Amino acid sequence: MYIFKAGVIGAGSMGAEIAQVITYSGLPVVLKDVDQGMLDQGIDHIRGIYARRVAKGKMSQSEMDNKVALVTPTLSYEPFGDVDFVIEAVPESLDLKKRVFQELDEVCPSTTILASNTSALSITEMGKATGRPERVVGMHFFYPAHIMKLVEVISGNGTSEETIETTMEFTQSLRKIPVRVKECIGFLVNRVLMASMAQALDFYETEEIDTREIDLVIKEGAGIPMGPFTLADTLGLDIVLDVAKTLEEAYGQRFAAPHCLSGLVEAGRLGVKSGEGFYKYTG
Repeated sequence: MYIFKAGVIGAGSMGAEIAQVITYSGLPVVLKDVDQGMLDQGIDHIRGIYARRVAKGKMSQSEMDNKVALVTPTLSYEPFGDVDFVIEAVPESLDLKKRVFQELDEVCPSTTILASNTSALSITEMGKATGRPERVVGMHFFYPAHIMKLVEVISGNGTSEETIETTMEFTQSLRKIPVRVKECIGFLVNRVLMASMAQALDFYETEEIDTREIDLVIKEGAGIPMGPFTLADTLGLDIVLDVAKTLEEAYGQRFAAPHCLSGLVEAGRLGVKSGEGFYKYTG
């Protein structure tokens, strides 16, 4: 199946970055949100990613303008009548995602593949909310989506082999590396990530070592872009806590979130988006 036009639901940081990745491959994309302010921020975020490429001499201004022009921002589902592939990137609520899939099922062509960027929720349940469970799949990008290469491709119980193969090929066309994963709570990467993050947070809590020191040691030792505390702040501590609770419920105490995490969330310190988490942020 060829993909000629794509759609993204949710214009937050992740949704905007997924849309940017799609335009970078040369495909037009419809970016939908329910809030005009979020749409405007999403377009600004996409433009900012390209602007940094222009500043580094990796792209001309005219090339940037052509790429940004591939995005169609919208508050309605009207432009989704001819999309081939849609990725939802709304908040991690199964009820919300199922509602989005029900709406997409009504407005998209019967051949359209509906993908979820969920990091932990059931693809099978989302598929049941539509009349096309064979065309519902997980396509989990990692933050920041315009930089991170890995994408988890997750099959639900009803997902067809053709849908999986098309999603794998589409992922590769976006210059990403797909890894096929069977459905389970947390999939592959989050089970590894949250277990290691819980250990780092627990070590901080019990040993009282500065977060910057732990971040630096892990970042340099593992050769990763950022340490666990910086990553948690970037993702949002409320999101990290929700994922930890989901994994603990499924797999037991070894995934339990340390008290320091729930304490920060209760205090409204959610990381970058609130201006303070494990670290303070300005500007």
